[in-house]
Formats: sequence, structure tokens, C-alpha cells
Amino acid sequence: MRILWSPLALVRVEEVAGVIAADRPSVADRWIVGLFARVKRLQPHPELGSMVPELGRPEIRQLIYGRYRVIYRLDPHRIVVLTVRHSRQEFDVTELDPGST
Repeated sequence: MRILWSPLALVRVEEVAGVIAADRPSVADRWIVGLFARVKRLQPHPELGSMVPELGRPEIRQLIYGRYRVIYRLDPHRIVVLTVRHSRQEFDVTELDPGST
């Protein structure tokens, strides 16, 4: 199964890495590599993540990576990473807009 990253998700990764890199650049690099490796594990197991509790929709799922939630949508032939959010951030359903993918 193919994994696509929405522009918003990539911006979020860049933002988080930028905050981490301000104090610890090497940690930011490892965080990015680890995040992408974790998401790649979805290819053979797309339902590895759980449903997003705020939505209860089986096609919108989340994968936890450290303190972050990787929100993704299962489509018939692909996985679309919609956003990356800190677990303390309030969930924003506008980030699920299909126009952002």
C-alpha cells in the first residue's frame, strides 16, 4: 500500500523538528527519521493505528509516535497522512479536509 503525506502533515513535521532543533539539532534529525520509519510500518499493516477517538470513523486512524499523533486516512489503495499533532493539542477536524491531500 502506498503512503502519501499531505502538504499539511509535512509542514507539521517541519514545525516540530524546528522546535526540537533549536536546542538539539541531532535529536531533531533522529526524530524525523524515526517518525518516517514508524509511519512506513503502516504499509503492510494499515490498520496498525487506532481510530481517532474524537471521530469514531474507521477510515481515520492515528499512530502514536512519542508524544505525537500521526493522523491518517485509509483509502482503498493508499494511506494518506493528514497531520501530525502533539498529543496535548486540541484536535482540529479542519485538518482532515481532503483538499489538503
